[in-house]
Amino acid sequence: MMKVRHVVIICMLAVATLFTLTTLQAEAKPVSPDFVELSKRLKPTVVNIRTTKNIKPRAGSPFMGSDPFADLFGQFFGQQAPQQPRKQQGMGTGFIISADGFILTNNHVVNGADEIMVKLSDGREIKAELKGLDDKLDVALLKISDKAVLPFAELGDSDALEVGEWVMAIGNPFGLAHTVTAGIVSAKGRVIGSGPYDDYIQTDASINPGNSGGPLFSSSGKVIGINTAIIANGQGIGFAIPINMAKSVAEQLKATGKVVRGYLGVNFDRLSPKLAKSLGLASDKGVIVTHVEKGSPADKAGLRIEDVIVQFDGKPVNAETDLPKVVAGTPVGKQVQIVVFRKAKRLVLSATVAQGRSGSVVGEPATASIGISVRELTPELARQLGLKDAKGLVVSEVKPGSSADEAGMVRGDLVLEFNGQPVDSLEGFAALAAKVAKGEVVRLLLRRPDGSFGYVAVTAE
Repeated sequence: MMKVRHVVIICMLAVATLFTLTTLQAEAKPVSPDFVELSKRLKPTVVNIRTTKNIKPRAGSPFMGSDPFADLFGQFFGQQAPQQPRKQQGMGTGFIISADGFILTNNHVVNGADEIMVKLSDGREIKAELKGLDDKLDVALLKISDKAVLPFAELGDSDALEVGEWVMAIGNPFGLAHTVTAGIVSAKGRVIGSGPYDDYIQTDASINPGNSGGPLFSSSGKVIGINTAIIANGQGIGFAIPINMAKSVAEQLKATGKVVRGYLGVNFDRLSPKLAKSLGLASDKGVIVTHVEKGSPADKAGLRIEDVIVQFDGKPVNAETDLPKVVAGTPVGKQVQIVVFRKAKRLVLSATVAQGRSGSVVGEPATASIGISVRELTPELARQLGLKDAKGLVVSEVKPGSSADEAGMVRGDLVLEFNGQPVDSLEGFAALAAKVAKGEVVRLLLRRPDGSFGYVAVTAE
């Protein structure tokens, strides 16, 4: 009898212990990473980047020195003498990705610089060589030479990143070298209007001017993003390029100094719920084809206007930001399957991806050397902009500081003529833009957002 009681008591204790452990596990909270150890280990892989750009003097007034009245008024209003040559300084962050000194950073940190200096965590400064740029993804690859084996950061898998995960940023905000901040992943797949490959990681880890080009680390200490953008006057909102998008770009820049992207040869638009309903589709996921370039891979594959693309090479196409990324990242020459809905029927087409060229890649705006990007004016886009019965190419982006920006061009302008030649397609625009030489003045006829018409003259860069 005593043995039975002992067995019962032991069983009860075991059940109680199991219940207690289960309760403790349920109530246990995730433990934050050891940021102290992470920062000690990773700081040596992060570098400060200082750039110098030689600024040529602006030409002075043609009357200075020859017209006494001009001299008099210049002195009275405090007019300065013609500018002297000067050096413009810039700063940013980068991170070492190999023991032999390759460094990743942002294109906007180093583009246009005449000299790039890299400062290591031990205080040494080394002149860097620019190996290549990719302005579309905003990535640049540098190379420094050092006798020692350099510490480098391991690249992670940004696709496996989950919203809510801990992340850590190391950079040089406001010139304060090797500043460490931490936070979580606030969102993935953010579109902020930066170009055809918008797909940012949003984080509340503090990112400020000077952090550009720096690494965003996972809790395991691997790079999962390149800190790139912030929202002006925003707090706790920073954006990073997913490292998986930058990996292939870095490899191409290392091998050839340039980036080759896949090309399909279609233009497309967002599939709105009303548009999907009118096509007899149950879902508004996908993109609708608005133009197929003759002789392109899309044309050869049998794609047609009004086809709705929902899958490319096994990857889902849910929104208009998906297709440019998956096509651009597909190796040239690869045969892929494209799943489309045509007249509400599901079809599978086969296409061979070609090499991207100037003009549109896939829904990518044609970009001239005058600092603008344009898109075809689709009926839906015309409705959004309030442009009834309008034809032409709409300006989707104006590069800050470009000749187009200085000429007063804005998003929403319609380009009707290019040097007197009517333009109504991306291919035509790209062909005309390709003939423009650096320094040449281009004349554009525009229809402005207010409905007025006018010419602007811009200089090709």
